[in-house]
Amino acid sequence: MKLLTHIPTWLKNKYFIATLAFLAWIVFFDRNDLLTQIQRNKELSDLQASKIHYTSQIQDVRKELDQLTTNPEVLEKYARERYHMKKDNEELFLIPSESVKSEN
Repeated sequence: MKLLTHIPTWLKNKYFIATLAFLAWIVFFDRNDLLTQIQRNKELSDLQASKIHYTSQIQDVRKELDQLTTNPEVLEKYARERYHMKKDNEELFLIPSESVKSEN
């Protein structure tokens, strides 16, 4: 009983205890607790950044597609560089890049 006399009255207030319990429940135990909200905000920012990245890639591919469908010289250049195509009277020499390591 002596221990209860040293506790301030505002700590024994039932409204304070209820508010403290409610805050603890919201911050730690609820399905949408504070840590989950922080994690979801980080995931949202990552998804928004990837959306921006993929949107810019889509724009680049659309420009490239437009160039390929309208300009035959670009189409020929694309076919030569990507698919190593050649004309009948040409020879094609492929030089391996340094980044590709040969297997021994």
